[in-house]
Amino acid sequence: MLSFLLSFIVWDPSPTVFEGFDRLRWYSLLFALGFIISQQIMVYFFKKEGKDPALVDKLTIYMVLATILGARLGHVLFYEPEKYLGNPLDILKIWEGGLASHGAAISIPLALWIYSKRNQGQRYLWVVDRVLIVTAMTGALIRMGNLMNSEIGGKDTNSDTGIVFARDTEEILSSLRVPIESIEAYKPVDRDAEIKGTGIVPVNFDVVITKGNYTKESLESILSQDIKYALTQFNSSKEFLAEPLNTPLQLEVKEQATNYLVTVKTLGRVKYPTQLYEAAGYFLTFLLLLSLWMKYKSKLPDGLLFGLFCILVFGSRFVWEFFKEVQVDFEQSMQLNMGQLLSIPLVTLGIILVIRALKKGSPQID
Repeated sequence: MLSFLLSFIVWDPSPTVFEGFDRLRWYSLLFALGFIISQQIMVYFFKKEGKDPALVDKLTIYMVLATILGARLGHVLFYEPEKYLGNPLDILKIWEGGLASHGAAISIPLALWIYSKRNQGQRYLWVVDRVLIVTAMTGALIRMGNLMNSEIGGKDTNSDTGIVFARDTEEILSSLRVPIESIEAYKPVDRDAEIKGTGIVPVNFDVVITKGNYTKESLESILSQDIKYALTQFNSSKEFLAEPLNTPLQLEVKEQATNYLVTVKTLGRVKYPTQLYEAAGYFLTFLLLLSLWMKYKSKLPDGLLFGLFCILVFGSRFVWEFFKEVQVDFEQSMQLNMGQLLSIPLVTLGIILVIRALKKGSPQID
């Protein structure tokens, strides 16, 4: 049982919730779900502390806009300024990806400051403290969305514990010049002897191809060259697979009633599941902050939860970045990547806020 838990898994879920309906994706669903759940928790906070729960609707609008705009502009300015400033209209194409949590970390407190100024009886740090409780939970859901997208993954583990991301390779294989019915990646049970503890592990792809006018021999001839190229020449193939360049492709073609079952035997690279690490860290932060609120509520010094959030979220982010692949090319030559450099001032801010809150003590009740 222990060896199974410590072994690798092959990860290839569809990023769409329903096959054939590409508009609804797991990332979008989990992102939206985070805000829906957060809104209901904030209503609970407001009621328990004698605030008007009707204000939560207005607060949610500030939060949604701040999160999306801040995260997008953060990615544009911190990671790919030349790309987007040269093509400003591309900044609006959020559906193509590119959100940075550090940008949201700047925009959310700013938006909440504007909100508190426009709504009497809403102390700024009181609002921020409670919003960041649910922000940690939303962050966990967003990282699970990243996992469903097979994005923001980790470096090679150089061991057999971790994840082999196969989704990108499936998408490459789906573009082969044959009528494909389905593609499935999996961990083969009959190739355990190839597992050597190096992080290079056996992975199979089953490709079902409509028979049409193909003979078994003609199909083998076409696929041997095309699949070999797909597994070795694309950037994502080089990142996630370890198919040898100079050896023949291991390919089996089985003729079935209406189609061919093509089994491709290759090798994958085991990666750290950093999306899971971050999601777990954010969720534990949510539970800790929520527990503190449930025990002390209005007795909490203003800014304490804000400070703890910054320390825990961005402190753990600093650590996990050591295990993640770089997001943009210029990070290759950096000792600390952009995510770590941006985390340092936020952790520092968190320490200052915690010290200040503990010295100041409990706030006066409104």
